[in-house]
Amino acid sequence: MGMVESSVSILGGNEELYETTGRKPNPVDVHVGSRVRYRRMIIGMSQEKLGEKMNLTFQQIQKYEKGTNRIGASRLFQLSKILEVPVGYFFEDAFANSAASHPQHGLHEPAQEGLLLDFLNSREGLDLNRAFAKILDPKVRRRVIDLVRALSEEKPEAKEGQTVIEDDLG
Repeated sequence: MGMVESSVSILGGNEELYETTGRKPNPVDVHVGSRVRYRRMIIGMSQEKLGEKMNLTFQQIQKYEKGTNRIGASRLFQLSKILEVPVGYFFEDAFANSAASHPQHGLHEPAQEGLLLDFLNSREGLDLNRAFAKILDPKVRRRVIDLVRALSEEKPEAKEGQTVIEDDLG
């Protein structure tokens, strides 16, 4: 259902055109599905459990979440009740990448934004966020951020059979 065979145009408030042709999921369906996945993961519900509540298989939930299958109005309403959010939640930020409606400020980097959102929607991203939110001491939070930054820096790679020795004094 979410797959579009012919050209489909969606007009935003700024008259920007969104087109999908061929067998690609419609960008709005992908966005709505990602919001379903994000909310499901936030509340700690499995695809299987959500499928049971909706009388669907977990595979159907996967297709909804990927935007492969379009979510109909009655299903979206059902999802909003099960996931305890208003229907509009699924459309929040749907047109955030629209340059005309949202001017870029400062060093806007949309590619990195996508990677960040992908991470935040992942199991690891949610686990990290939950654990971090439980840290109440601001100094400890700062040290955790510093630790993660230090761990994420690229280290020189050793050639086969060599050991990398780093100077920790600087």
